[in-house]
Amino acid sequence: MKIVPPKPFTFQAGERAVLLLHGFTGTSADVRMLGRFLEKMGYTSHAPIYRGHGVPPEELFRFTPDDWWEDVLSAYHSLKDMGYEEIAVAGLSLGGVFALKLGYTVPVKGIVTMCAPMAIQREEKMLHGVLNFAREYKRKEGKDEETVRKELEALRQKPLSSLKKIQALIQEVRDSLDMIYAPVFVAQARHDEMIDPGSADVIYNGVASAEKQIKWYERSGHVLTTGVEKDQLHDDVLRFLEGLDWQASR
Repeated sequence: MKIVPPKPFTFQAGERAVLLLHGFTGTSADVRMLGRFLEKMGYTSHAPIYRGHGVPPEELFRFTPDDWWEDVLSAYHSLKDMGYEEIAVAGLSLGGVFALKLGYTVPVKGIVTMCAPMAIQREEKMLHGVLNFAREYKRKEGKDEETVRKELEALRQKPLSSLKKIQALIQEVRDSLDMIYAPVFVAQARHDEMIDPGSADVIYNGVASAEKQIKWYERSGHVLTTGVEKDQLHDDVLRFLEGLDWQASR
């Protein structure tokens, strides 16, 4: 079966803009429902797809977090080029790490992190997650189990410099939290199976923001944006955005 790659999206609805960032091995589909919700509430949103994502897993290994950071900056400047002067950012998982990095790199109105890692994971655990993603992708393509097994083994043999660089990125951002002054909302799933949930406390305690909030979602797993408490998350993100000092009307 041919898998149709997801695409970046821009939902234009008002003068206030929100950049939405997906996670590692994810796509814009992970934040699409949040984008549609914000559109109904009068906010413009834009979500890129990082290079190597949303396509066959082999492509993922051709790129590194340096490339994905370039994609994030390009998406931010795309909103600027469209005339949006005030931009908030919300990111899931690795997207939350990038959202924090934006907070000390460019002007942002506010930052939402959702299940963003701040603890360094062992490479073997990260590789396990990548291989699980690859297995599901290949099964959706309709490949038989023997073909899937052989292709996963080939992936396992590839050099995984991107995993080491993800670890370095997380450490860099963790060390720079005290340079973030924009308002921050930290959203964390209690049953996060992918990252250490304690990362939420690291972010909340580490940022220098005078305005910051943290909320735990007691029934949710890692992909908070599509889980059982997504509607509550939508409302909480909206409440946070409404509390920012926007100059632009919606």
